[in-house]
Amino acid sequence: MKTVSIVRNRGQLTIPDSIRKFVPWVNPMSAVTISVIKPDEIVIKPHKNQLNWNRIWAGIKKSRALKGTGRGISAVEFLSQDRKSH
Repeated sequence: MKTVSIVRNRGQLTIPDSIRKFVPWVNPMSAVTISVIKPDEIVIKPHKNQLNWNRIWAGIKKSRALKGTGRGISAVEFLSQDRKSH
């Protein structure tokens, strides 16, 4: 599929409806990767999310479940002290 579009002020490019209907991953607020392949060729692909959100949320849940060691400081205080020591 091929179509023509105009690059507007500030480099804005509207992806035409015909392309958006043909490509299901192009939605409002979609994260994309834009690459220059050659001086006359730009490729737009869906951004591959490299974060494992299930693992991140599991870690957050695990950290919230930990009980304090009786030092009497909050997590914020602990992080602040830890950052200062490194």
